[in-house]
Amino acid sequence: MFTKTIPISEAAKMLSVSLDTIRRWEKKGLIKASRDSSNTRIFDVDELKRAYDKYIGGGVSTTYKVLKTTKKTPFKTVELFAGAGGLALGLENAGLRHELLVEIDKNAAETLSTNRPLWNVMCADARDISYKNIKADIVIGGFPCQAFSFAGKKLGFEDARGTLFFELARAIKEIQPKIAVGENVKGLLRHENGKTLSAMIDIMDELGYRVVTKVLRAQYLDVAQKRERLIILCIRKDLDMPFIFPKEKNYTVALKDVLTNVPHSEGQTYPEKKKKILDQIPPGGYWRDLSDRLQREYMGASYFMGGGKTGMARRLSWDEPSLTLTCSPAQKQTERCHPDETRPLTVREYARIQSFPDTWKFAGSTASQYKQIGNAVPVNLGFHLGKCLIAMLDGSFDKKNMEYVLAEQNLFAISTYTQPDLFEMEEALI
Repeated sequence: MFTKTIPISEAAKMLSVSLDTIRRWEKKGLIKASRDSSNTRIFDVDELKRAYDKYIGGGVSTTYKVLKTTKKTPFKTVELFAGAGGLALGLENAGLRHELLVEIDKNAAETLSTNRPLWNVMCADARDISYKNIKADIVIGGFPCQAFSFAGKKLGFEDARGTLFFELARAIKEIQPKIAVGENVKGLLRHENGKTLSAMIDIMDELGYRVVTKVLRAQYLDVAQKRERLIILCIRKDLDMPFIFPKEKNYTVALKDVLTNVPHSEGQTYPEKKKKILDQIPPGGYWRDLSDRLQREYMGASYFMGGGKTGMARRLSWDEPSLTLTCSPAQKQTERCHPDETRPLTVREYARIQSFPDTWKFAGSTASQYKQIGNAVPVNLGFHLGKCLIAMLDGSFDKKNMEYVLAEQNLFAISTYTQPDLFEMEEALI
């Protein structure tokens, strides 16, 4: 289907808005820009019209739901570092079956077992598990990013020993799945100036896998949150199989679309002094909306430092996706204040934004529940990824919701997806 695109000057003229408005929407991750053959930024006309209706017209909402298919497949997965089950639930909703889930945190493992008693959940350190007798089509894991010791040499499989990536690679080596997936923050692209990711790709090559990497942006995949995740997609070299990724939508889901009739739950509270400050922040605003006197009082020494510090004294907006959720909604540098009420988001509001269903219960203290949700892969992002993995295995490619990425496009796939500096600090604090 032909998609009409226009440059920014025509976009502003068509909508009767300023160029700065279009730039602001793009910077906030509310609309996407691509580049034409002359490297000029261009915008999808239909997406621009939706953005105008939503952010200026004020009357348009996007239908939100936890995505789920009724069709089950025979394909099995093994997941390491499963956390509270955001990715696992998304993959299940897409039609995949779980052979094993490994999680070291007791509360997160209890969350998994409570919600899915039939799942094979092992509350254990991934280092202590043998995978030699396990069969699965897919091995997947969101491993923590750790530094390697390079010493000026190309790293091999054994050189990664001691890192949690090594444990994921070991599971892949022992199981020999058709597909392997690593998931991490976008910051891995820049870690050690890219050497860490390059080493991981070299190790997967040594293990017999072709690799493509791409950043997925959750706000364009039915999640009410500006969250970016790096996907390292690997296919066993003996298989003639394409790399398939979710195709971004031309709409975003706003907080007003998801935070309706949210069940009551526990939540953090603000000290009275902080509450008085945040009372003066408008929806979508942050510390710069305070008077200069209050800015100095609240920010302290940070007032004189560089950088936007856009997460500080931040109140979310009803009309936009949430900023990236972190392990706590009330950290000073990554504030997540409710759009209307002067309080942090509650546990169930956190879960809604991560596209968990209201029936998904979290174990442990309130602080532990926030941490589990903040660390999770959004369920709907997991669904879209799961549908692509299934399509790679059975050929059920859906051109409306999926796209092919060639191995030689690897660097292109990395560099195309860039986000404003707004998210850099928040990503590092997840």
